[in-house]
Amino acid sequence: MARSTVAIILAAGKSTRMKSETPKVLHEVCGKSMIDHVLDAVRGAGVEKIVVIVGHKADIVKAALEHHADVEFALQAEQKGTGHAVMMAEDALGQHEGSVLVLAGDTPLLRAESLKGLLDEQQQNNAACVVGTAVTENNAGLGRIVRDADGNFLRIVEHKDASPEELEIQEINTGCFAFDTQDLFSALKQLRPENQQAEYYLTDCAEILRNSGKPVRAANSLSIEEAMGVNTQEQLAEVAEVMKARA
Repeated sequence: MARSTVAIILAAGKSTRMKSETPKVLHEVCGKSMIDHVLDAVRGAGVEKIVVIVGHKADIVKAALEHHADVEFALQAEQKGTGHAVMMAEDALGQHEGSVLVLAGDTPLLRAESLKGLLDEQQQNNAACVVGTAVTENNAGLGRIVRDADGNFLRIVEHKDASPEELEIQEINTGCFAFDTQDLFSALKQLRPENQQAEYYLTDCAEILRNSGKPVRAANSLSIEEAMGVNTQEQLAEVAEVMKARA
C-alpha cells in the first residue's frame, strides 16, 4: 500500500447498560448513528481507508455500514480488550506504511480538526504514537496520563490500576491515538494481560513503544466533550444535547 492515512474503529463491544437490542454504535444521535459520526470525522481528517472491528452482533453492524466504499471489517470473535481488538486489523493493515488513527465507535462528538491535529503531531514529530488527551476534574473511571518531571509522557494508567497519587491526575486518555502503523503492530505483539481485568490494553502500547526508545507523545488536543463515550441511554441523551448546541 502507498503511504497514506488509515483508521481502525472499535465497534465490537456489547453494552448491557444501553438496555437495547440495537448494537451500541448504531444508536442514533441527531439522525445519524454514532459510528457514522465517527466515520465522518476520520474522513474529514484525511483518512483514506477504515477498518471497523466488529464482534457483538457483527452481522447487523456490517449490514449498516457495508455501503461505505472505504470501510472494511475485521472480526473480534472474543472480547479480550482493546488491544486484542486492534490485533484483529493486522490482516487488513499489517503491510501498511504510514499513520493509523485508532478510535472508539461510540464517541460521536469527535471533530475532524482534532483528529487532524493528532495526525499532524504524529507525522511532524515522526512519533511512534501520539495519545490524545483532555483535562477534566471529572476523571473517575478514566485512564490517567502519567508524565515525568519535565512533562514527557511516561504511561497511561487505568483507573482500576492507579495508585492514590495517580488518581489525582486530571489529564486523561481520550481513547484517541495516532500511531505509525508498523510500530503499532510491533507493540501489539508485546502486550500481556497483566492487569485487574486480565485484558490486552491498547493503552499499554504507548508505554511499550516508549520503553523501546521510540518517540511517544501525549497531546492535549481534544476537548473532554469529544472524549464522551456512550454506554447508557442517559449518556446518549447528553451527547445529543451537546451536538444540538454545536449546530
